[in-house]
Amino acid sequence: MDHFIYRNGQLFAEDVSIDDLAAKVGTPFYVYSQRTLEDHYDRIAQAFAELDPIICYSIKSCGNVHLCKALADRGAGMDVVSGGELHRAKLAGANMAKVVYAGVGKTDSEIIDAVNAGIGWFNIESEAEFENIAAIAKRLGKTANAALRVNPDVYDSKTHDKTTTGKKETKFGVDIERAKRFFERYGQVESLRLNAIHLHIGSPIYSADPYVAAINKAMQLIDDLRQAGHHVTTLDIGGGFAADYQTGASPLAADYAGQIVPLLRDFHAGGGTIILEPGRTISANAGLLVTRVLYLKTGGRKKFVIVDTGMHHLIRPAMYEAFHFIWPTSVAPQHEPNARQETLDLPGLETCEVVGPVCETADAFAKDRALPPVARGDLLAIFTAGAYGMVMASNYNAFPLPAEVLVNGDRATVIRKRQTYDDVTALEREAMAV
Repeated sequence: MDHFIYRNGQLFAEDVSIDDLAAKVGTPFYVYSQRTLEDHYDRIAQAFAELDPIICYSIKSCGNVHLCKALADRGAGMDVVSGGELHRAKLAGANMAKVVYAGVGKTDSEIIDAVNAGIGWFNIESEAEFENIAAIAKRLGKTANAALRVNPDVYDSKTHDKTTTGKKETKFGVDIERAKRFFERYGQVESLRLNAIHLHIGSPIYSADPYVAAINKAMQLIDDLRQAGHHVTTLDIGGGFAADYQTGASPLAADYAGQIVPLLRDFHAGGGTIILEPGRTISANAGLLVTRVLYLKTGGRKKFVIVDTGMHHLIRPAMYEAFHFIWPTSVAPQHEPNARQETLDLPGLETCEVVGPVCETADAFAKDRALPPVARGDLLAIFTAGAYGMVMASNYNAFPLPAEVLVNGDRATVIRKRQTYDDVTALEREAMAV
């Protein structure tokens, strides 16, 4: 699962004590385990090895340059959705030929940068976008590859509505019948070679079944296109593999691969290229958000644990009603968790709400959650916070962004400094006439 473990009642990130780390860097802060990040990438690579896929890590899940570099050094490509993420991929030393560029609203300047960088594929969302990228590439005297994003009208019923993307009527991509017309119209454009199909059906997906349904539809589409004279040489099956927000909640990489690989074996044997775009399944369990208890408060029959971080640093509970396991970093022996579940059968737990300092009622990490007794000054760890944590953090209420720390064995490195108030207001100090 990960390398965050309790030893004699103390939480460690690999071989570094979280309490010792907090004493040095202050709270709140994100801490990442490099070993976990790399292990999760390796498991995907091993599970799908028969297909020799290009594994494009989804930067949007957790984009710190140091983390991206650790994965690029391991051979990962990158899945980007903006010029800023492309910039991060460059800084991380990623192989540009293994970069896929998605997103429905690419600007001209972003497209120019990507074409000049020589990225592997643009994931195309619409006819208008294709025409624009093709025109820009032609003007630059260059060629690029395009993967048409196809909506197979497949989704996982467990996926939150806000992160379901494979339904027929969404802002992403085109439906299958429209895809055939798309190839008829643009299949011979020289400056933007339409030679790939891209799928992405949402995140997280808790079984291989939706992938099986989507891939079967995609393979039928590829056969139909071949008969019409269009040769699809690459299939990008997207990302969305789940992560363990609760112990054992998600399938293993091998479980997904066991059903997906047989469907793509012939395509790969015929020279086809397979692309995967995993994000949270690599980064989610690789990160914690560490926070300090500020106050305990009783309101009616409720006990509130007020901490020094909130929805401005981790918005998933407020935005998606997402569950994150929360536990003190220092506990008595009887309170060492034997699993990460919403309810644990341990003695002496107290039901409380864990809330932050933001002036919004939604600023709560947990409601009616049973925790060991805590006091002012104690540290809490919010688990599985590596994905869609820091990347979605904001300065709401003028709070500075937290620090980020990377642990590798017994070494800890600050990979993003904590913001100061001056940092937060730096771009506002000088007004300029326009």
